[in-house]
Amino acid sequence: MTRVLVTGAGGPAGVAVIRSLLRRGDVEVVAADMDRWASGLYLVAADGRHLVPAGRDGDFVDVVRRTCADQRIDVLIPTVDVELPRLAAVRDLLAAAGTLLASPSLRTLDTCLDKLALAHACAGVVRVPRTELFGTPQALSGWEFPVVVKPRRGAGSRGVRVVGSARELDTVHDDEDLLVQEMLPGQEYSVDVLADSQGHVVAAVPRARLRVDSGVAVAGVTVRDDELVATASAVARAVGLTSVANVQLKRDADGVPALLEVNPRFPGAMPLTIAAGVDMPSLMLDDVLGRPVPRSVDFLEIANVRHLEDVFLPIADVLPAR
Repeated sequence: MTRVLVTGAGGPAGVAVIRSLLRRGDVEVVAADMDRWASGLYLVAADGRHLVPAGRDGDFVDVVRRTCADQRIDVLIPTVDVELPRLAAVRDLLAAAGTLLASPSLRTLDTCLDKLALAHACAGVVRVPRTELFGTPQALSGWEFPVVVKPRRGAGSRGVRVVGSARELDTVHDDEDLLVQEMLPGQEYSVDVLADSQGHVVAAVPRARLRVDSGVAVAGVTVRDDELVATASAVARAVGLTSVANVQLKRDADGVPALLEVNPRFPGAMPLTIAAGVDMPSLMLDDVLGRPVPRSVDFLEIANVRHLEDVFLPIADVLPAR
């Protein structure tokens, strides 16, 4: 049996990965989270539930490495943005101890988690909206308003705002690295992309987020669109993707898909992609283990709605606080 540790068990991405792997008969899933109330912890056997520090904590990496060693983990799958670069930095140490890390390379992460670096890496490859660093001379003029102001680094929509005029832009305080970006008028799409260890894109599944709650799509549809697939695949190749990522695209005034950002991890809406016929967690696991995976995997056009689901357990089974 292959033993897999999934971190971020309290998030929708972690839950999706855990449920995917539990459907296999050849995998034992171990779950970890910083919160003892994380629902994904209680999807696995009691002896497979572990508490770890927050991803930013100084001892996070040491605790995860120790957990991998103690639990004889074959593959580690992190699902939280802040954890990814910290674990990628010790990829070789994990491998030397017998644990393979299933996540993008540190170089890919550095590119994707820095939206300015991402824009530069993909310029000339796909349509990239004009993106300038706030406070630089080139960011001062030439805009058609409204524009978008967003943090250079950070996940989701936190800190993103629409600025309607040059006067309003002048009032923005640069308390952190901010970007000014051309605002695109068209439909937005999320494309889940799986690339194998050689960088070959196995699948790209576009979906429209029809209803979003706290940054997570709770209703959506998969969309068969060759232009979206080609654009997201080109982005994946440009950043050197060798795992799973979520590529966010939006059409410009001419209807051309343009790059917004890349989340280099499993997205919270992964269950829709899995239900559409592309089980990315399972396929990625096989690839990490050196097993053959298909050259390409097609998908169905389907819709989903998300509902609240409870996990009931005896109080004695709840993990004690760290």
